[in-house]
Amino acid sequence: MRVVIAGGHGKIALLLERHLTDRGDTAVGLIRNPDQADALRAAGATPIVCDLEHTDVGTLAGHLADADAVIFAAGAGPGSGTARKDTVDRAAAALLADAATRAGVHRYLLVSSMGVDDPPTAGTDDVWAAYLRAKRAAEDDLRARDLAWTVLRPGRLTDDAPTGQVTLTRHAGSGAISRADVAHVLAALLDTPHTAGATLELVGGSTPITDAVQHPQG
Repeated sequence: MRVVIAGGHGKIALLLERHLTDRGDTAVGLIRNPDQADALRAAGATPIVCDLEHTDVGTLAGHLADADAVIFAAGAGPGSGTARKDTVDRAAAALLADAATRAGVHRYLLVSSMGVDDPPTAGTDDVWAAYLRAKRAAEDDLRARDLAWTVLRPGRLTDDAPTGQVTLTRHAGSGAISRADVAHVLAALLDTPHTAGATLELVGGSTPITDAVQHPQG
């Protein structure tokens, strides 16, 4: 399987690239900064320099040639303002979907966030509120498309070691999850076509990942 990952230098993406490579898949990471290329190669991935905020759908579609799936794991990141929450977390996700459609890539996984269903409460930090709105808009855009999409909403992310056991459900409430376990769940979702059309929340739990992905709760 050839998988193209937008946001290829992110913590989850690097873990996913290593996991995919170790199991015999081909991982391709889209990155904005060419200085990040060596880190992707070290994870076993092929880096492609492509700034999702400053490219066009045709160029991006060319990078998706022969891909079996795309994963949007990009984000404006800490320190970015409200404007980039929109241009990356929403607009770049939509651009990737446009490019996937043009390139004939039907499978699309979107890494979103828990908490996007509820409007930000009064007093919420402006940047965090913009992030939640952007993620929700990206989800809504994807649901309207003729793609085999799955939305994954992890809980609070940690750098803990993977446990291999999770709770994957329509509504998880709250909780934490290691980035490594998120990466392994994303890989398992690629192998599970019947999860297309599902929006799933992910936190730590007691169900082995393979079983959790085969039979999400809720």
